[in-house]
Amino acid sequence: MATTGDRSRAVTLSALDSLDFALDRSSPVPLYYQFAQQLEAAIERGILAPGDLLGNEIDLSVRLGLSRPTVRQAIQSLVDKGLLVRRRGVGTQVVHSKVRRPLELSSLYDDLETAGQGPTTRVLRNERVPATAEVASALGLTEGGEVTVLERLRFTHGQPVAHMCNYLPATLLEPDTARLESTGLYRMMRSAGITLHSARQTIGARGATAEEAARLDEEEGAALLTMQRTAYDDTGRAVEYARHVYRASRYAFDFQLLVRP
Repeated sequence: MATTGDRSRAVTLSALDSLDFALDRSSPVPLYYQFAQQLEAAIERGILAPGDLLGNEIDLSVRLGLSRPTVRQAIQSLVDKGLLVRRRGVGTQVVHSKVRRPLELSSLYDDLETAGQGPTTRVLRNERVPATAEVASALGLTEGGEVTVLERLRFTHGQPVAHMCNYLPATLLEPDTARLESTGLYRMMRSAGITLHSARQTIGARGATAEEAARLDEEEGAALLTMQRTAYDDTGRAVEYARHVYRASRYAFDFQLLVRP
């Protein structure tokens, strides 16, 4: 009868057997870095999924023809990035791939789904409230006027990645909680005939409060990325004001920078 360890080893070998590590020993790039980069790519592509075990360092070093310190250094670099975790009695395990989001006017839900991240949503609030001065200014409304506030937690592979708070003009649409938990807000807008055209967005960073840390499964003070966005439709009307926070350990914005002629 197979033991738990035997089953884990079988899963590990199956996952790693699907990978072809191409290590160039004549390259000036260190072997540990080549191995780490290819492991990271396999995690990001979903070839190595959350929960997969890598096996022990001795087996890996024998298979790859690398020294044990080289394998250990490669694995540690991915542990430091939050992609792998060492668990006592279990071994080295894949945790998740970091979400890398292009900086453009798009929905987080759509971006995660396109990247194969399996997004899910928990709606914390869906109600109408008086607009604060900040929200009213962003949406071009009168302070105290009614707006719809949507507060949600977004997950990938069952782990929280973002806490999102969105404010909409009350007359824009009637967001259904069940739909919000199964799709993205921008998809609902498009279905309602709203054409998003442009946005103003500010990105920052700060430490997590105790409440945010509890929501996002982080330590208090852990690094968070912040985003504030006002989105406009094709008539120039402000249709959304958003305040989001993201786990920096699991999320990054990608920029393309061009030289000005």
